[in-house]
Amino acid sequence: MKAIIFSAGLGTRLEELTKQKPKALVELNEKPLIWHAIHQLLSLEISEIIINIHHFGQQIIDYVTQENFPIPIYFSDERDALLDTGGGLLKAKTFLQGTEPIIAVNVDVISSVNLKEVLRFHQLNKPLVTLVVRDRITSRYLMFSKEMQLSGWINKQTNTEKISRNEFRESKPLAFSGIQILSPEIYKHITETGKFSIIELYLRLAKTEKLLGFIDESDYWLDLGKPGQIEEAELLLKTRK
Repeated sequence: MKAIIFSAGLGTRLEELTKQKPKALVELNEKPLIWHAIHQLLSLEISEIIINIHHFGQQIIDYVTQENFPIPIYFSDERDALLDTGGGLLKAKTFLQGTEPIIAVNVDVISSVNLKEVLRFHQLNKPLVTLVVRDRITSRYLMFSKEMQLSGWINKQTNTEKISRNEFRESKPLAFSGIQILSPEIYKHITETGKFSIIELYLRLAKTEKLLGFIDESDYWLDLGKPGQIEEAELLLKTRK
């Protein structure tokens, strides 16, 4: 089973922390975010990982190479053009396609979700995609039916809606956690090219395909997009040692 870590973002919300290094190398309790992402994936039987790179990409290559992780790790180079998550997934197609599920995580997310449980859910229900979601306050939500089928998207600040299914009005808003499991069949359904959002892809596919949400009720989930959130995560993790 293979995994992809999305780490090509510019990390502009982290301000001074990413002026001289990529977001993936910002430290959390003396270890880079990419270290935390890799070690979370190692809780599964991952055979190989690919990391997409853009901003200060060579620094990520140098760090991972010298760290000597126990499984092979490769790089999808987006230094010529940042492709967003959908484009990043497509660019890594040659590496990721196969017969086993693909695990995808965002490098700037720290979570206590049990990935083995998410994988079991995916294997039991056999959707095209399993999206890890939480019932938390945010501005943008994915909408899920009673059967946890993705039915659309809503921005509650702007009241913008994107409807994929008739069940949209009766659906529950849940926040995407930046963690997902994909069937390799996903590549047969991608018609987009270049730079595109993976969520936009899913909203299109949800009209006809099975895309399910997995509700994560574990202890914590943190987006590490801002300096203050790094400090919050450091305190949280120290209390859980």
